[in-house]
Amino acid sequence: MYDPRMTLQANEAFNRARRRALWQGVLGLLKGQQAIRANLLSFDAVRDKLKIRGQHYAGLHTIRLDKIVGSVGRYQEFDRAFLPAQEHIRNRWRAVYQAAHGKGVPPIEVYKIGDAYFVRDGHHRVSVLKELGAIDIEAYVTEFETPVSLPADTVEADLDLKGEYAAFLLETGLDRLRPEQQIEFTVPGQYRRLEEHIAVHRYFVSERESREVPDDEAVARWYDEVYCPLVGIIREAEILEQFPGRTEADLYLWLIEHQYYLSEETGYEVPLEEAAADFSAEFSRGPGRKELEAGVKRAIADSKESTGE
Repeated sequence: MYDPRMTLQANEAFNRARRRALWQGVLGLLKGQQAIRANLLSFDAVRDKLKIRGQHYAGLHTIRLDKIVGSVGRYQEFDRAFLPAQEHIRNRWRAVYQAAHGKGVPPIEVYKIGDAYFVRDGHHRVSVLKELGAIDIEAYVTEFETPVSLPADTVEADLDLKGEYAAFLLETGLDRLRPEQQIEFTVPGQYRRLEEHIAVHRYFVSERESREVPDDEAVARWYDEVYCPLVGIIREAEILEQFPGRTEADLYLWLIEHQYYLSEETGYEVPLEEAAADFSAEFSRGPGRKELEAGVKRAIADSKESTGE
């Protein structure tokens, strides 16, 4: 039954949502924030980068609206907060708004990757319910399996690193061999260097034991004999606390390099503990810290240039 007052209310609600979407975009530009952070994630882009291994239907669940961060095919019609980003969706949005005040809305359909959800069907329902202040929604969930985690706060800028991680795990099988592993970088291009470390460790083990070391054994022994002991030193010395925003994997590579340079400079094999202490003293503050940060920026810029971004 046509209700002119409800139609007017729905139209005003859509106008409010559109204004907020526009103002959030303006404020983001004024604050120097990348517009990319306000975008919904594209399911197809995430699926391709994260090396999906399988899927299964998980049934009907109540899911939190703030964990819906992407879309299957309609990611340009709404922003990350599911505010309407385009005028042409007005009529459909208003109809859903009126339904929400009457008979209610049916469950949506979503794909789940990690801790994040992507709307397959029901974008307008998500947008309207968020506008009405709802916390959760009923959804039919299909879950996709991937070797890397995908937190609900992931943005587009994170996807390349996630993709590199997924490719590394696919190549090495480390997640199968050591399910507890968690090797995440904040700088692109680092997983290729880990593969080089595995190859070098494999060579020395083969020489020492006079035999060919199989792929799986090489990966597992590098993790057990090289990576984990150095991460243990990082944790024991609480070095990571001096480098906020970085990860244990970042420090692993930096410390390995620092040990090499110290050994070259002194003429003897510098123990990892000594290299860690020296690294912390030199790069945690002052000119050394600025030098390290400049090096990180150069690495990121070089990676973008090599990929044509």
